[in-house]
Amino acid sequence: MNVNDFDISHPMEAVLVSSERITPPDADAEVRHLVFQLPEGAFPYEEGQSVGVLVPGPHEFGSRHYMRLYSIASPRRGESGAPDSFSLCVRRCFFIDEISGERYPGKASHYLCDARPGARVQITGPYGLAFAPPSDPSANVLMVGVGTGIAPFRAFVKHIYDEQGGWTGKVRLFYGARTGTELLYMNDMRKDLSLYYTQDTFKAFEALSPRPHFDAPPALDRVLAKNSREIWDMIRDPKTYVYLAGSRLAAEKFDRAMIAASGTDQAWFRTRYDLVAQGRYAELLYD
Repeated sequence: MNVNDFDISHPMEAVLVSSERITPPDADAEVRHLVFQLPEGAFPYEEGQSVGVLVPGPHEFGSRHYMRLYSIASPRRGESGAPDSFSLCVRRCFFIDEISGERYPGKASHYLCDARPGARVQITGPYGLAFAPPSDPSANVLMVGVGTGIAPFRAFVKHIYDEQGGWTGKVRLFYGARTGTELLYMNDMRKDLSLYYTQDTFKAFEALSPRPHFDAPPALDRVLAKNSREIWDMIRDPKTYVYLAGSRLAAEKFDRAMIAASGTDQAWFRTRYDLVAQGRYAELLYD
């Protein structure tokens, strides 16, 4: 990520209100839900947008800041309805040097995961196009993602049910994780999305890794294939909107499932082109 690609000339100071681990203590992955407070009216955002976190330096090559983008996990009215607040879903990451083989901590993830309530964090943004919800509450919503890509979907679901209200269209979430404890916002530590299971229109389909101890990826393709007929029927409905978030691997698996459902590469990619042209397809992906 090159900070020169983004305008960071007007950073704001966000105060960390709370930091909660949302994976169990014995889980391999540490993922935290962090809530921040900002000055009144300083940071209007919408679902699907990202915030830039500036990690203080000095860093390599004399850089004053290291900037990392994170998807906002709160709906536009604020975390838990608190104005001028937002939350992030942060996984503590490590990277392996391809030459030396040494293991290094991720700058931004460790900076945020180690922060304690009261810490002041420099942020910039918001960046990116929002996941604009359909204006018609009878529209269908199809969401596909993996890992911390669940963050914008948490914001989206909370917005359409809690803020917009009266939603009667189908809402389907296909989400992949390595293990059951990493079903973020849908496990015993955090049940934000599980609360919507009581909604007649909402269904979530979870895909777990078949071999989590060998770092095998989530079996998202299997879950998509199993439900491909309903997904394809939804996509052919002109009232359906499609949203993808997380790694590009999720998008690739979704493409493969839809190629199989539609019959040919050309049929699916022509359909996807039409969805994009009609404003009914949006992606928030990372490599």
